[in-house]
This record gives sequence, C-alpha cells and structure tokens, in this order.
Amino acid sequence: MNKSRTPLLGWAFNDVLNELHQLVFEGVPGESAPFELSRLEREYIAYVLACYYQCDHCLNFHGHAIKTARSKEKVADWNWRDDLISATLFLHLDGRKLSNIEWQRWLKTWADFAKHINLRHDGLANYLAYAVGIARNDKNLMDNAFACIEASIPDNDRLKYVIRDIDSVVVFMKAATSKNRSDSTIISHLKTRGIEDI
Repeated sequence: MNKSRTPLLGWAFNDVLNELHQLVFEGVPGESAPFELSRLEREYIAYVLACYYQCDHCLNFHGHAIKTARSKEKVADWNWRDDLISATLFLHLDGRKLSNIEWQRWLKTWADFAKHINLRHDGLANYLAYAVGIARNDKNLMDNAFACIEASIPDNDRLKYVIRDIDSVVVFMKAATSKNRSDSTIISHLKTRGIEDI
C-alpha cells in the first residue's frame, strides 16, 4: 500500500492511534502516570493479544519491541516466543464452554504451565490471562487471574496500577489489531468497486 495515500480512517484517526500507542507503551512526560509494569511486560502482553487476534502486523511489531526491550534490560535467555504462543493456545479455550470437570482440569493444567512462565518472568502468566479475559469479557478467566495477581501483590496501589497497565494494553491492542487485521480486506473490497484512492 502506498504510504502517501490517505488512510481509510484518515490521518486524524491514525494520529490518535499513534498517540494512544505512545501513552500505553512509552508514556508522555507530564501527562501519563508512571507505569507499574515494565515496558517488556507490557510488550509481552501485547504479543499474546496479537497472537490471540491473529494480527501479523502486530506480531511483527511487538515481537521486535520485545527483542529490543530484552536487549536493553539484559534479561536471561528464554524461548519467550514459543512460551507466549503456548500461553495463547491455553487462553484461547473459553472456560464458559467447558463442563465443570473440564474447567477444573484446565485450571490445574494452566496453573502448572503458568509456573513455567512465572519462573522466567514473575507474575507474567497471570497478567496474560487477565488481559485475554478482559479482551474476551470472560469473567471466569478474569476472576481466576485476578485471584493469582492479588495474592502476589499485597500493596493496593501497586495492584491498582498493575491492573490499569494491563487494561490499557488491551484497549490499545483491540483497536490496533482490529484495524491492522482488517485494512487489507477493506481495501480489497473497495477495489472491487474501482475505489483505489483511499
């Protein structure tokens, strides 16, 4: 797509989306509250949401951002990509569609897998689950993830800001992934009517 063309939703919308990205991932001095979660934690959440929403553009963007953040933070080696994709596989399963016995088994299996991720990055598995729960409006998943998060964070202010950071990533990613996944289809549809200049 020619970058000089006006985006379908217009430059103003793109500017707002870019500003929202800056607020969620970088912050704006004097305007944003400090982040509780690190940039790397927020990027991990974004990557799982990109997997969940199947947005290749977002996967590439946030995958690169993770590599950059990991390099800056000098964190231990970890096959994060495979583990985050595995987490997405777990979290795709909607517990509301399971029988009680299946849900109980899912909770046990997820808890075992979450320990593996949390050994690499403390609390991350629960943040991922809470984010997908918000995105899907899945109260069961949110309840379970929140119980784990609150058990690990005794300070109420820190808990509030962790949840705020997770929620802000979800809000941004839902908008960005929807836009990035659907743009090419919309453009293709319009071209069938001879509409090229968008």
